[in-house]
Amino acid sequence: MTFDSSDLEESTVAFSRALVEHARETDAPFRGVPDGQFFDKLVLDFCMRHPHLKAELFRFIDVLPVLSPPEVASHLREYLGGARDDLPAPLRWSLDLASNDGVVERIVARAARQNVLRMARRFIAGSNAEELVAAVRGMRERHLAATLDALGEAVLTEREADAYRDQYLALLRDTAKAAARFPEDPQIDRDHEGARLPRVNVSLKLSALTSIFDPIDPDGVARSVVPRLDAILREAARVGAFVHVDMEHYERKDLTLALFQEVLGSPAHAKNPNVGIVLQAYLRDAERDLVELAGFARRRGTPVWVRLVKGAYWDSETVLAKQRGWPIPVWENKWETDACYERCIGLLLDHADVLRPAFASHNVRSLGRALAEARARKLPERFVEFQALYGMADPLKAALAKFGQRVRVYMPFGELIPGMAYLVRRLLENTSNESFVRHELTEGDELDRLVNRPAPPPPPKNGKETAVKAPRETTPEPGFRNEPLRDFSRKETRDAFAAAVKRVSGDLGIHCPLVIDGREVDTRELIRSANPSDTRRVVASSGSALAGHADQAVAAAKAAFPSFRRMSAEERARMLERAAELFAARRDDLAAWTCLEAGKPFRDADADVAEAIDFCRFYAEAARERARPEPSDAPGEENRTALVPRGPTVVISPWNFPMAILTGMAAAALVTGNPVVLKPAEQTPACAYHVFRTFLEAGVPQGALHFLPGAGEVVGARLVEHPDVATIAFTGSRAVGHLIARRAAETSTGVVGLKRVIAEMGGKNAIVVDDDADLDEAIPGVLASAFGYAGQKCSACSRVVVVEKIMKVFTERLVEAARALVVGPADDPRASVGPLIDAESVARIRRYADLAAREGTIAFRGALGPGTEHGHFAAPVIVTGVSPDSALAQEEIFGPVLTVLAAKDFDHALAVANGTEYALTAGVYSRSPEHLARAKVELDAGNVYVNRKITGALVARQPFGGHRHSGTGGKAGGRDYLLHFGNLRTVTENTLRRGFAPEG
Repeated sequence: MTFDSSDLEESTVAFSRALVEHARETDAPFRGVPDGQFFDKLVLDFCMRHPHLKAELFRFIDVLPVLSPPEVASHLREYLGGARDDLPAPLRWSLDLASNDGVVERIVARAARQNVLRMARRFIAGSNAEELVAAVRGMRERHLAATLDALGEAVLTEREADAYRDQYLALLRDTAKAAARFPEDPQIDRDHEGARLPRVNVSLKLSALTSIFDPIDPDGVARSVVPRLDAILREAARVGAFVHVDMEHYERKDLTLALFQEVLGSPAHAKNPNVGIVLQAYLRDAERDLVELAGFARRRGTPVWVRLVKGAYWDSETVLAKQRGWPIPVWENKWETDACYERCIGLLLDHADVLRPAFASHNVRSLGRALAEARARKLPERFVEFQALYGMADPLKAALAKFGQRVRVYMPFGELIPGMAYLVRRLLENTSNESFVRHELTEGDELDRLVNRPAPPPPPKNGKETAVKAPRETTPEPGFRNEPLRDFSRKETRDAFAAAVKRVSGDLGIHCPLVIDGREVDTRELIRSANPSDTRRVVASSGSALAGHADQAVAAAKAAFPSFRRMSAEERARMLERAAELFAARRDDLAAWTCLEAGKPFRDADADVAEAIDFCRFYAEAARERARPEPSDAPGEENRTALVPRGPTVVISPWNFPMAILTGMAAAALVTGNPVVLKPAEQTPACAYHVFRTFLEAGVPQGALHFLPGAGEVVGARLVEHPDVATIAFTGSRAVGHLIARRAAETSTGVVGLKRVIAEMGGKNAIVVDDDADLDEAIPGVLASAFGYAGQKCSACSRVVVVEKIMKVFTERLVEAARALVVGPADDPRASVGPLIDAESVARIRRYADLAAREGTIAFRGALGPGTEHGHFAAPVIVTGVSPDSALAQEEIFGPVLTVLAAKDFDHALAVANGTEYALTAGVYSRSPEHLARAKVELDAGNVYVNRKITGALVARQPFGGHRHSGTGGKAGGRDYLLHFGNLRTVTENTLRRGFAPEG
């Protein structure tokens, strides 16, 4: 066919139309899947007509491989039973039959499994080498080449990473032998110059070559990934095969590109032409990355292949970015992605001397554009390659092959369980409203719309508002928004934080005096805080207050109370907002202090400061709402109920959230009009002093805020017992919390009356793992919950209750995954488990580890990493085989010790999880809708987390606090929390005088 290349747009449309015409001459898109067409079409058509049920059906398909026949039937009822009337008749009949008869239940289960297996085979080329070679041979008979991708890239352990590497080494060897026997097909085996192309072509994911692919530690990831990738590339070169690196989620993109360039730029691989990498056009970075990759290839001196795709994770990228408050990395409208893809086609071909193009798309307009751009540049035939997914868009593949183009099919292979995630992604793509496969080859949309230039859709004819999304630059809606956490996948973020740690390290040794009524007070005795990662480094010294200092501070607070309470709610709210602005301006430095004094790793340290910012902003907004009058009037009567401050408030804060929790308790007290005496943890006076100074700088009157570091049993005890203290806000251990509550009640006398105690006291938190749980999600969630910040969060998971059916496989994978944990200094990004706060904590963990060895089996005991010689470090411990009533399963340990408990079934698991005196946090991993619904009601904890880790609560989003021996009072970060710092006071005025009342 001949086209006029002088007009690129005209040529694009002409090529696109020709492709559609040839594609529609072929068979239906389900060609080549005998006996499966009916079920496939039934499912896909149902999902297109009922998008609200699509997620439920796909979730059922996702969990199906791990279910027994009775479980298949029960899950089918749980997911789809509520929509029985909307189901296609065969599914409805199956549902009804399975509900009434055990034999039929097994038949239905077998049929469901067989049909899903058949559907999986449509998108997955095979489960073993024999099936895979047969599938490749079938492609070649249709003049289609292949690239092979091993499923199961969710790697949690180094053993699994080794297995993934070994699978590719075997794949390269075995397929090379088979490929040598294939007859040559010049259309797919020769390039544009007639040179031989590798017949074996594989695609792999770098994240599967390591147990922890965390961009916060690029050097550590490289140490794990590079040797395995090097081995694969060497074997590929030996057998004459091609290796293509896939791209994954956005947060892994920069590191993937960096690792690719590091390995491919090394002397061992710099001359290898048979390598490539994926770029995703739905990313806003795509054009920049393409230009940078071209620069690398030019410096390398050997061309690099680029597979240009649209991208497969649009939904999750969008949802996660919005959830985290980060810029959305993808184009938000499909036409924008299509337009970017076309721009990338031109850029890629502009660098054709160093980049070899492979255009992967099922969009005829995009394919036509690639043909037109290549023709316009007078590139040789078959200079470009086209790629498509196995099981999709077969007519388009046939049309391109008929045009004489080289077409390569992306062919995943592997077992069904690891293949489910891939299958669901393909089903989502086939049933999306934006799916070109659906529009072009299923619904027969107008040809003009398929081939037109990407552009915003026109306004609807009815004149209603267009559905096009507003630009990202629009002014955000008013109201509270969480401060976004730092994105440590970005190099500039990592560099800024490292620079702050270095900067603050030069300021260590500061002195933090007592401050009473604006006056600095030094004491004879001093408290010294040391860096728990290296106790040779003193972070700060502080005064050590005595009972007399407590009396002075409370007296000053009492004297300031009348004027401070008269300050308007608006003034106090603005005061907190100024503090939030100051925290934000100094965020990295404040986080560095937290890292060095409290031993918090980068992410935890940053989150501590972000939460302090959130508390200030949220309580400012909540105070304004509380101050708005809520009239409850009757004729001749006015009623006003307002929150009035209680009086001097003592804030006793912990060391594990030295900025966030101290700020939150103090901010709530201050914004409601109560003067505050801060009594910080002895281990973290510098962090507390920075918070104190920030509040003063933000405008808190000196008489309304006092800084009183000291020993808890001395100054803390006096503050609790002081007769003029109205409220005590405490976060810490259960023993101290009980003591405070008892002493406060015993000493409640005088004008103040009964002291109010707001206490959060820790937990013995459990995660339940059901027998149908997705272990690829559950195991990382358990590890993060148990060993994040060395288990020193009150919300940390210290018990995991596992349904017996999966106990063995869960424990084995959990232990292997734990081996990848690195114990090291908090300021080392390699460390996933940092130090404990002090020597007493280390000794406590050792005592519990000894108890674990006596009462159960230590399934895992980690090793201390480099740089731990001079710090307070304890290796993580996982213990099994203990009774749910043992001390290990009942006592709060506050460190990296995790007890794994077996449960007979889900009922038993809930009972074990609830079987402690604590009730702070709990979690569940399950894919049974019925079990999840029960867990949401029956798990007895203040915060219950479903299919996610149980740490990391955010202000306003997850108000935090427990009950029983885990806490009293309202939830921190919730709208009712301020109520505990005041008394509700109602004023009723009779407005009827001399027989008349004011109008209105």
